[in-house]
Amino acid sequence: MSNPLDVIDALSTSRPALSADEIDAAAERIADIIEPTPLQRSERLSRLTGADVYLKREDLSAVRSYKLRGAYNLVVQLTESERAAGVVAASAGNHAQGVAFACHAMGIKCRIYVPTTTPRQKRDRIRVHGGEFVQLIAVGETYDAAAAAAADDVERTGATMVPPFDDVRTAAGQGTIAREILEQLGASPDLVIVPVGGGGCLAGIGTYLRERSPHSALLGVEPAGAASMTAALVAGGPVTLPEIDPFVDGAAVRRIGGVPFAAVAGFGGRVVSHASLPLLTTTESPSGTSAFRMMQVDEGAICTTMLDLYQNEGIIAEPAGALAVTALTEVAVEPGSTVVCLVSGGNNDVSRYGEVIERSLVHRGLKHYFLVDFPQEPGALRRFLDEVLGPDDDITMFEYVKRNNRETGAALVGIELGAPEGLGALLERMAESPIQCERLEPGSPAYRYLT
Repeated sequence: MSNPLDVIDALSTSRPALSADEIDAAAERIADIIEPTPLQRSERLSRLTGADVYLKREDLSAVRSYKLRGAYNLVVQLTESERAAGVVAASAGNHAQGVAFACHAMGIKCRIYVPTTTPRQKRDRIRVHGGEFVQLIAVGETYDAAAAAAADDVERTGATMVPPFDDVRTAAGQGTIAREILEQLGASPDLVIVPVGGGGCLAGIGTYLRERSPHSALLGVEPAGAASMTAALVAGGPVTLPEIDPFVDGAAVRRIGGVPFAAVAGFGGRVVSHASLPLLTTTESPSGTSAFRMMQVDEGAICTTMLDLYQNEGIIAEPAGALAVTALTEVAVEPGSTVVCLVSGGNNDVSRYGEVIERSLVHRGLKHYFLVDFPQEPGALRRFLDEVLGPDDDITMFEYVKRNNRETGAALVGIELGAPEGLGALLERMAESPIQCERLEPGSPAYRYLT
């Protein structure tokens, strides 16, 4: 039996190349059912960066993400025989909602495969949008596992695959975002920042800008724990990452698609880290076409952006939806330039905010964990509080590692600092104390296991 993922590759490579004309046609195709999303100026981010910053609010679409554009553009073009065979899709959650919405609108039966890690909120919305036309199947822990199951379904049943990014029709529908941006601004933006998962949205937006707004710079942004586009550009073709961090579920893809890679590789540009990213300009490309770069942002920084967007703008962004704004806060942009950040989705489960806050605190250097061997004698904890903890520090977690024998096991202690700068003094007091303390380094096996 052939590799089931080859089914997706075969379907994607049989389509014509992506172009601005194809995106214009997609915009006309979806116009009757998909309303344009707002392009809103952000006063806070404009003040913060010195640029004129706009947010493209795809989180306000009918399915709270841009994925409806590509799904509907593909499904509406299916032949009668393809519709009769039924539709199959794999998704981390947002594309599934788009497919469910499109299939319900056209009366087409669909089977949708999602990872078991897909938030409950997204699963519930898939069922709401698809109604009686959708069958939801959870399998595996990542999008790629769900994609393999969906491809196997297509091979067994002859159903019609609707890829979330690796198809010209999908990417063209997603590229209609760029057309809307140009229409709403009434001018060419200097920089457009786009989140990247499988690469379809970047391919569509980048293709349209290169042909219709060639002096607009483009920045693609991936989560550091799932940088599959970066890996592909470095390797010269799509590669499968050995492991990924599934937290940014809307962009946690082990392997980008062949169609997006073909388009993005044609943009030129380079891969940079946020630490080395210089001022982004639109004049560094000698050919007169747009400058293009890829970068990665830390998951903790994404969480901080999610909280900032919620507390300041009232925007409920999912992790992938906050990627572009996170990048904006980590790069230098030209003062007075016009920058557009794509808020790609708002399907965030409220039950995840505890983890979001935790990751943000760790990223900002405010939350730290220690293994503390308290002497088994009266007053030990009191001495720790008086002699080790600073006046603005707080214990937010206290749990014995060995619950059945507290006399021989250390306690896991979580400490939230009043300011990041307080860590050095805390470590000095711990070193001077007779109480043995061991810091758990973020990312270490012990840290992941115990916290």
